[in-house]
Amino acid sequence: MKTTTSRIRSRVLGLGAIALLASSCADMTDAQRSAAIGGGLGAVAGAAIGDTKGAVVGAGVGALGGYIWSTEMAKKKAAMEQATAGTGVDVTRTADNQLKLNIPNDISFDTNQTRIKPRLQPILDQFAQGLSSQPNTEIRIVGHSDSTGTDAINDPLSVNRAASTRSYLVARGVDAHRILIDGRGSHAPIADNSTDAGRAKNRRIEIFLAERGLAQVTR
Repeated sequence: MKTTTSRIRSRVLGLGAIALLASSCADMTDAQRSAAIGGGLGAVAGAAIGDTKGAVVGAGVGALGGYIWSTEMAKKKAAMEQATAGTGVDVTRTADNQLKLNIPNDISFDTNQTRIKPRLQPILDQFAQGLSSQPNTEIRIVGHSDSTGTDAINDPLSVNRAASTRSYLVARGVDAHRILIDGRGSHAPIADNSTDAGRAKNRRIEIFLAERGLAQVTR
């Protein structure tokens, strides 16, 4: 009975800490808020172990696990927002602390082509800039198409567009080993493929930049 009561108390304390954490995050920077929330969530996971030590261990895991949103990532986001202003490119921070560029097809590739358009080049130039000083970052490029045509055409086309984007970044000094590519064809739409406007939104490439905590990089 005593053990059960102790575990319940630990869980309640952990949840209370999260509530307090949420109220105190308002005055933090993006980087501070990310680390604090990660630590708080880890504390709740640790509290489920059933003692204070578990909560402390959980807090460490939460702060160091997954991706982090550092000052450098915040600077990169600001730089990309400036570089893409007025182009139709969406620059966002994902829920798991990745920087995401959603690049529409009208500024990236001509129909059925894999050669990068001139309008995309300065955006990729800015993206490549400074990555050599962030060796613990990972880059993922994903190509997408609309549902026009067959999978036999769309699937390799989406992969080849991602590969073309990778080649451009590598030519500007980004280590090829840091870049993963994928092609989803028409299998991951973000809009209705039954309309012209929807198909235009689905024709896109997505570029993700993510930074891992130093503890994970050095393991």
